[in-house]
Amino acid sequence: MVLVVAALTATALSVGWIWTRADAVMPVDLPSGNPGLRTVNPSIKPSATPPPKGQVLGSLIVAANKDTMPIMGSAWTTTGERSGQYGGAAIWLTVHDNYNNSADWGNFVSFGQLIPTFKFASTPAGLKSAATQAGSRAIVGLYGEGAKISGTTHKAITVDGRKGHEITTRVAVSAPKLKETFSTVLIAVVDRGDGTAAVSIGDIAGTTPTWIQVWRTKVSQIKISR
Repeated sequence: MVLVVAALTATALSVGWIWTRADAVMPVDLPSGNPGLRTVNPSIKPSATPPPKGQVLGSLIVAANKDTMPIMGSAWTTTGERSGQYGGAAIWLTVHDNYNNSADWGNFVSFGQLIPTFKFASTPAGLKSAATQAGSRAIVGLYGEGAKISGTTHKAITVDGRKGHEITTRVAVSAPKLKETFSTVLIAVVDRGDGTAAVSIGDIAGTTPTWIQVWRTKVSQIKISR
């Protein structure tokens, strides 16, 4: 798989218990010789609600909020989302099968939302900042904190009548038995108009540049759920 070096972490929510009983405040006569009632505390607390997940349905990647993006092609398959999307899903295309006798190398595309904790302004500068934040999370998730990038470009985009921002950058690749020296990582952020943003990440092997334009075409076909 495409250098799954670092796993992203999610902040757990602590849940407190509050128990109330109407009769707990009323005095009660206990039978003679009764040693009293034992206090019982709950031993199991509910777990934190997991973040929402998107899914791949037919020819569409469907985010948890019902935004959609077409898949890249019929040869692409569903894979785990590991680029830091909120409520997202992802697809995969193998480029080098079993390249080191233990793993595959390929192209990865995900679609979801910018994490809710990142607040941005619906301005060119705000969208650029949001794309930078989403891109940083994606590159760390896919390549680790030591990833070396170069040739970064920015441009404004419009998707489904909404303003957005695209970043393109190269990530250096060096792995034994792998005929790749870099991957192209693409980040698109689209303003949803409600303080949130749709995000797509493309991670394309350097030897398969034709998929870059396919990704841009699919991004242009994103539909924002009303």
